[in-house]
Amino acid sequence: MVLTQAINRLEAVLAGEMNALRSGARFNLGETSNRKNQSLLELTRIARGLDTASVSGELRTRLSTLRERLDDNRRLLQLHMEATDEVAGLISRSMAEAESDGTYGSSVRGVTAGG
Repeated sequence: MVLTQAINRLEAVLAGEMNALRSGARFNLGETSNRKNQSLLELTRIARGLDTASVSGELRTRLSTLRERLDDNRRLLQLHMEATDEVAGLISRSMAEAESDGTYGSSVRGVTAGG
């Protein structure tokens, strides 16, 4: 069935992204995001023509599983974004502290005091 194939493609993209995030492997986030968007658009288009009364229990289970995987993916992306924000904050604070640790202050003050 076309819908099942679309679900399979999206699950494969999600699995690849989540494995890369969990393992710390490098991957192209933009490309992955585009593939997810394309898959979600495809699912939306297929669902428009779907008679919900005729959806089998098996397909409902697959859709429920897909929803759980999308939620897991969202949580993992959110966690990585929060971690990235925290690291950026640490780097920013470290740079600010390095600039104000007096390393350059004494020579500047020395020139001013001596001049």
